[in-house]
Amino acid sequence: MKKTYGLIGIGFLIAIVLLLSKTFAPNQTAKPAKVSISPTPSFTLQVPKSVDYEARFAIYTNGLKRVFTSSMYHNLSKDVYIEASDPSIIHVKKDGITWMDFFLTLPFKLDKNCLTTGTKETFCTSPNATLKFYLNGIRNDNLLMEKIKEGDWILISYGLENEKQIKSQLNSLKNSK
Repeated sequence: MKKTYGLIGIGFLIAIVLLLSKTFAPNQTAKPAKVSISPTPSFTLQVPKSVDYEARFAIYTNGLKRVFTSSMYHNLSKDVYIEASDPSIIHVKKDGITWMDFFLTLPFKLDKNCLTTGTKETFCTSPNATLKFYLNGIRNDNLLMEKIKEGDWILISYGLENEKQIKSQLNSLKNSK
């Protein structure tokens, strides 16, 4: 009986050795995979090009023109900025800059419903007054997403202005060129 158990044990060990040798032995019939490497990468790095042009802006709140003569507003970005010599002129140095990009460089907050000035005054659209955006004389509620183009001029006006008052604000900006 001991002999039988011994033979079964030896047979079992041989089966395990054969199984392991098949599992870990290299497959002689497998073909190597072909790898193709492209000589040039398929992505394109887009670097914004440098530009040099100007645009203009004005902001009115309740009929009063906001001024940006304080140094806290000047030269805050290398891509788009205003200077002390004429803070209504925006200097654009990088292609693709939006109006929102410009306003984000300034120390105040602006979105399509609210303006919070550098002195922390807040002007939000309400039943009593509205925040309005004009691009080159035409009302544009999506102004902040527009790219700044050479010669553009914008008006942001908050209050209860009538059409005549808005036209006067637009003309003051247009005629200051």
